[in-house]
Amino acid sequence: METLLKTMSPDHNILIEGSKKTPKVDFDFRTGEMILTGVSIPENAAKVYEPLLEWIGEYIKSPQPVTNFRLNLEYYNSSTTLWLAKMIKALSRIKGDGYLLFVHMYMNIEDYEELEADEVKDLMGSLMNIVDDPTVSIGIKVYGTDESRKVLKESTILI
Repeated sequence: METLLKTMSPDHNILIEGSKKTPKVDFDFRTGEMILTGVSIPENAAKVYEPLLEWIGEYIKSPQPVTNFRLNLEYYNSSTTLWLAKMIKALSRIKGDGYLLFVHMYMNIEDYEELEADEVKDLMGSLMNIVDDPTVSIGIKVYGTDESRKVLKESTILI
């Protein structure tokens, strides 16, 4: 993984297979799709996420009109949360009229169905605290999934 990250350039895609402790990474420069799948409990989160944050820094200089940041993580630790926040904050700095950023969050259908309006507002508030003063329109898509990660229900919130 380290060798791949050293050789990547910002206009190339990143595809890294996941492990027991790190997510599968699929960042596609040409489509604006950035997907993290699996679990994220790395011993050194900076080693995993710092190169991805650097890639995002280059991506936002010449982004696609619609950027999709998909967090399809079954489980992640607190150090991962900090890096996810940094990546969302960086993506919120996309500049240009008409650009959109969608943050997609996947969760177990039972948790999804228990989400109440106040919890959704808390989620939005947390995101707004992260992005501070966005230069792009932001939407949050929340999905309820079954045990095979198939989407059963979804909702969209535009900020």
